[in-house]
Amino acid sequence: MPDRNMNPARRALLRRGLAAALSGACAGRIAWGAQDSADAGTVSIELFEPSGKSSGVVTLAKVMKSDADWRHQLSAEAYQVTRRAGTEYAFSGRYASNHADGLYRCICCDTALFDSKTKYESGTGWPSFWQSISARNVVKTPDSSLGMSRDAISCHRCDAHLGHVFADGPKPTGLRYCMNSVALNFVARA
Repeated sequence: MPDRNMNPARRALLRRGLAAALSGACAGRIAWGAQDSADAGTVSIELFEPSGKSSGVVTLAKVMKSDADWRHQLSAEAYQVTRRAGTEYAFSGRYASNHADGLYRCICCDTALFDSKTKYESGTGWPSFWQSISARNVVKTPDSSLGMSRDAISCHRCDAHLGHVFADGPKPTGLRYCMNSVALNFVARA
């Protein structure tokens, strides 16, 4: 029951905040759920050699595992980020300051996602790239959680949440793919 003595302006603010939080959570859940059902079965992704050269587009089985299997495969933090759309703390990830030459692959299914040639220092504390290695390998989904409008990025093959993309990056794309280190596995270029 509402507190009748509460300031009406405060009550309205609390109601708007609760409504925004619930609508954001529901919108995110609907977007992720729609993606899961639409992509069930097989997916087409672009494969990459350790050198970074494309091996072409192939159709593969979508990687689908039980929650228990994901928990067994991943660290607790990687599970929270990739399977529950969490976010690691800024400046805590091992790849934020990585300047080595190579590819960044999905921690869940090993799909190539980003090339170090497109990585840059964004000052945000997360590894940032101005483009993915292939548009076929990532999926962009509207995300209105936490009361803000942005686009979530996930792995096309296994639906792992990777991070978000923002339109404040450098040329030539103007994009900033702000990724979580725990969602990635760096492999040095061969």
